[in-house]
Amino acid sequence: MDGVDDFEQALGRVLAAGAAGRDGDAETDGAASVLAGAGERWVDVAAEAYARIRQQAHARGWEAPDLVRMAGRELTPRHLRLAEGLEQGRDLAEFVARERLDRFSGATAFVEVLHLYARLPRIPALTGGGPAPATPGQGKVLGRIRALLAKAESTGYPEEAEALTAKAQHLMARHSIDAALAAGGHTGPGSRRIGVDRPYEGAKALLLDAVATANRCATVWSADFGFSTVVGHDGDLEAVELLYTSLLVQADRALHGGRVSRSRDFRESFLVAYASRIRQRLTEAAGEEEAAGTRTAPDLLPVLAARDLAVQRETERLFPATTTSRLKGRDADGWVQGERAADRARL
Repeated sequence: MDGVDDFEQALGRVLAAGAAGRDGDAETDGAASVLAGAGERWVDVAAEAYARIRQQAHARGWEAPDLVRMAGRELTPRHLRLAEGLEQGRDLAEFVARERLDRFSGATAFVEVLHLYARLPRIPALTGGGPAPATPGQGKVLGRIRALLAKAESTGYPEEAEALTAKAQHLMARHSIDAALAAGGHTGPGSRRIGVDRPYEGAKALLLDAVATANRCATVWSADFGFSTVVGHDGDLEAVELLYTSLLVQADRALHGGRVSRSRDFRESFLVAYASRIRQRLTEAAGEEEAAGTRTAPDLLPVLAARDLAVQRETERLFPATTTSRLKGRDADGWVQGERAADRARL
């Protein structure tokens, strides 16, 4: 067990250097040397250290996808591949062989990932909404939504994309209403984190909020960590992630389809306007389904109001202190083009 103890001590010096505000390069090299020199047990030593650091990060609220996302955000693509492999159960030796590294270089990357994980602060732990009554055809409905959005992403005809996306949002809203009526007031909201990647994170977080709000969810953007936490009921959370991902793909295609070089202000204004217009369209589609639902189910409005209140309270519990930020479009042409792209997007 000496190898484990020696590496733990060396890793402790790395963490202490970081806590003291030093770059810790010398300590990192030292820890990597200890790990690389652990002989045949070096992979086992690394696995034990990783399990401990990962468990500590989990206790501070970080889930596996969050850790992998942070490795890619704060370090390099190589560190991202290492983090993904570790989460998939691959050992350090596999990473070294796949990347064609010497043992010391692989150990250095490993120590850097552990250092990142160890210094992550505490964040709100994700919550589950608890088991909800299954609505008839639930899996089939989500399958239809996925199929509609996949078709919307692949078509080369803007009008068809718009119609397909609109149909998906109507289906999502109807599914949410059915789930609300089936569950009554017996299930609470849960939460999940959705990555908001560079560049233009603010505009992308705005788009995610537009999708979430239209689907009876709430979002809080954690700009420093590259994600938004979405609070809502389980079926709504799934729908929000599906639609947000699809709309991002459609926005990217519209923004770069002409292959014309654009300024940063143009691209950011485009995405802000896109998010703003998408919010309007989604809200209208959801409102139409709600109006139709109330005509056939008179008790729907109190049920939806109770679910909305539950989402609000859960969001406030997870995030008792938040701030509001504003985004401005600085390029008029970008704004106009973004609104046009949103009008063409499939909902």
